[in-house]
Amino acid sequence: MRRLSWLILVSMWAQPLHAQVAAHILLQDSPLAGFQYHAGKKLWPQMRVGDTLTLVREPDNSHDAKAVRVEWQGHKLGYVPRRENVDVARFMDGGQTLVARINRLAEVRDPWSRVRFDILIPVQPNAVGAP
Repeated sequence: MRRLSWLILVSMWAQPLHAQVAAHILLQDSPLAGFQYHAGKKLWPQMRVGDTLTLVREPDNSHDAKAVRVEWQGHKLGYVPRRENVDVARFMDGGQTLVARINRLAEVRDPWSRVRFDILIPVQPNAVGAP
């Protein structure tokens, strides 16, 4: 039994560090804009803190050329706020992968305070220390 425990420990130690750790850089924490105009109200009971959100660039949006739509499981919830979308749009336009997730859900009247979400930049483990 002791030998088996030692072998398991050695095999775990031999695993590359990046195989065990997923890291992200927090780009921003934002309120969800437009929650009251889209599917959020209907989907509210199903949404959970930690749920993944999808960010979709809308460069042809007639209201804002830097628009970034926020979706939950294929349903439009709203947008990254206009005052906070410039860097997100720039990263997305440059091909950077961004990850978003719900960090707060609050049952309050103000639609701007109902959903907050993080936008994260995944760290590429094999890029660390690369020439």
